[in-house]
Amino acid sequence: MKRWIPFLKNDPHVAVVRLQGAIATSGRALSDRGLSEAIEKAFKSKPKAVALEISSPGGSPVQSSLIAARIRRLADEKDVPVFAFVEDVAASGGYWLAVAADEIYVDPGSIVGSIGVISAGFGLTGTLDKVGAERRVYTAGKSKSMLDPFQPEKPADVKRLKTLLDDLHEVFKDHIRTRRGAKLDDSQDLFTGDIWVGQKGVDVGLADGIGHLVPMMKDRFGDKVTFRRFGAKKPFLARFGAQIVDDAVQGIEERAAYARFGL
Repeated sequence: MKRWIPFLKNDPHVAVVRLQGAIATSGRALSDRGLSEAIEKAFKSKPKAVALEISSPGGSPVQSSLIAARIRRLADEKDVPVFAFVEDVAASGGYWLAVAADEIYVDPGSIVGSIGVISAGFGLTGTLDKVGAERRVYTAGKSKSMLDPFQPEKPADVKRLKTLLDDLHEVFKDHIRTRRGAKLDDSQDLFTGDIWVGQKGVDVGLADGIGHLVPMMKDRFGDKVTFRRFGAKKPFLARFGAQIVDDAVQGIEERAAYARFGL
């Protein structure tokens, strides 16, 4: 009621944005388009702070970058501090999102890191021959059919892919260095794709401490602080038809992503 009566002082609140799942452009995955409304509303709610609840094994580097950039832009515009609270995992793109916060806190069992870039696929050379099918591909541009899974692997294609992965890795590393700066332990290479658990992540500077959202925010802003949750909404009808198939496939891929970290 106090929110709607102008002469009564409202209790301070923290806006909570949940970032759970793989990062991609389709289905139920985290994406900039899917989260934009929730993130905008969170910052416009005049909070004392925005808290990010993160449990993500990563995914698209571009979507990770777009989401993180939106969070930082609004944080700077509204002059609102951002805190990240890692649950099961903030790895790869998930850690990219965590680094958008001013401070990162983890559970003793949280997994953080995996600062690297990966590309995986299958080689299907000879598969079509076995079923009597012929594949016909016509291109303009010698690199247009690079890494075609139905053709034998070409050293030039692998070299080109490695260059692309290295370029993306540099972008990732620059983002981490910019956001974490002197907090990082420079006595070891933190950008090998390795992961750290709980306190060890804190020790190397990938997180700022052990802590959970509610007690940490009450300690910071007082016992009267309240919490307002913001998240992406799915249309009711999107749960039917082809969307069910899409979600099922993406669910399998997401489980595989989490499984890389023993989750």
